[in-house]
Amino acid sequence: MDVETVGAVGAIAAEVEFSIWGLFLQADIIVKAVMIFLAAASIWCWAIIFDKVLRLRSLTKRAGHFEEKFWSGSSLEELYDRVGPRPPDPMSSIFVAAMREWRRSSAKNKDGKPDNMAGLGQRIDRVMRISLEREMDHLQRRMTFLASTGAVAPFLGLFGTVWGIMNTFTAIGLSSDTSLATVAPGIAEALFATALGLVAAIPAVIAYNSISSDMNRYALRLENFAGEFGAILSRQLEDRA
Repeated sequence: MDVETVGAVGAIAAEVEFSIWGLFLQADIIVKAVMIFLAAASIWCWAIIFDKVLRLRSLTKRAGHFEEKFWSGSSLEELYDRVGPRPPDPMSSIFVAAMREWRRSSAKNKDGKPDNMAGLGQRIDRVMRISLEREMDHLQRRMTFLASTGAVAPFLGLFGTVWGIMNTFTAIGLSSDTSLATVAPGIAEALFATALGLVAAIPAVIAYNSISSDMNRYALRLENFAGEFGAILSRQLEDRA
């Protein structure tokens, strides 16, 4: 590197602040808007990630506790009374939905009204399926934002890059100066926008795949419980028939 190049680099460093905050302040208004959006998307993605990871961990632990109580040999009626009308987790919600339908049928029978056992089994399976789908839909909320950020953020960062490079070429055309001092600020802003796009997209994609896999396993666990519980109630229905 010759003396003139060293001097040019020193002059650029003196005029342009190449810190993250400095690059943001010196950026064009469009590039600033892109940076703000990507930074906000990244923060929101991390909030969703922490919320889903912690919630899944809590629900998995609660499901384990509930299964222990369910298979402990205690009466289903007693367990239903202990859980109450406001179950704290999806597995308990499935159990309560089925038991509520079961109790309605029992009340009708006590009043002397006959009940179709086959129809009752179908209703119980239906309410358990509806409860499962409703709980999983609630659990999967905001996951679309992770997928959208992972898909869109790199292209939005690329847009900021292209815009920054366009500004650089415009500055070159107006000043007729192709020196490093003219090119470096715009290129730095453009690369910073690209970096923000990747910072937002990469964690979002990784988290979406990982959390979706955990949710699928949890949904399968709920389906298995609903199937086992449905089989238990079917046997009791046969005994009542």
